[in-house]
Amino acid sequence: MTLYGIKNCDTVKKSRAWFAGRGIEMPFHDLRSDGLQADVLRRWLAAVGAARLVNRSGTTWRALTPTQQAITDEDALVALLLAQPTLIRRPVVQIGEAITVGFVPDTWADLLEAGT
Repeated sequence: MTLYGIKNCDTVKKSRAWFAGRGIEMPFHDLRSDGLQADVLRRWLAAVGAARLVNRSGTTWRALTPTQQAITDEDALVALLLAQPTLIRRPVVQIGEAITVGFVPDTWADLLEAGT
């Protein structure tokens, strides 16, 4: 189990508090300071898709060029997300093999109950 995010993100803080409030020790991986591997990003993209994973409402997205915003090639998208980790919608939570994106406590509860 791992919670991926950026430590000063409000949604990440709320998510970490949700797990802590249930006595669940959730390892935290900071996308900025700890980095991320391309194979992990590819796994996330395969699991949830680019439409769910890429944060298109933030300031980082708005600062991209139209060409960058139009990227559909997986290799180019992975390179962009590695260079700009704040483009990743947060938090990304891995529980077993399951990947979730965003604050989804009902889904986390179901996954934890199922022992995924």
